[in-house]
Amino acid sequence: MAVFSRYAKVLEADGSPMTVRAALGLINQSLDQILAEQEGDFDPDTRFAVTWFEQHGPDEGPFGEADVLARAKNTSVNGLERGGVLVSRAGKVRLLDRGELDEAWDPATDRRVTVWEVAQHLIKRLEEHGEGAAADLLRRVGGLGETARELAYRLYTVCERKGWAQEAVAYNALVIAWPEIARRVAGTPEALAQQALEV
Repeated sequence: MAVFSRYAKVLEADGSPMTVRAALGLINQSLDQILAEQEGDFDPDTRFAVTWFEQHGPDEGPFGEADVLARAKNTSVNGLERGGVLVSRAGKVRLLDRGELDEAWDPATDRRVTVWEVAQHLIKRLEEHGEGAAADLLRRVGGLGETARELAYRLYTVCERKGWAQEAVAYNALVIAWPEIARRVAGTPEALAQQALEV
């Protein structure tokens, strides 16, 4: 946007004046491409959940649509349900609400941990118990935590585009709190011992 304030006019490829709206469209298109490339870091269940969230948000959708999407993402509706990502009832499917997540969830005993699940649990811990609880969970999920942060940012942009303010706030809160959460993890005895081994 600095280009618009620096120059008298900005031109399209055909020589016509470019509007700010057109520039914002190009910026958002590029951002979407970058964020879509990040999906390569996501497991199949998370890729399903991101696409379903973009299409339906927290609402229900038809089982048939979920089944087709799950197969395209190399997973299954039954597996997604067992993995704690969604609920499937009476021909309808919806993503689990964070309020429905198991308080006692332990990534060490979960046989199907997904980035989606990690992000949702981190947000739940942050909202309900603060940065310390989120840091404790981050320490236990290890490298999946950073990918969950990337996912939270991606979902924040989806919410902003769709006008889902309440969900946007939840994802943004994790992104904003991340430096403090990560700092708390870095100060734990386990992290300090790991740092000593790396030196």
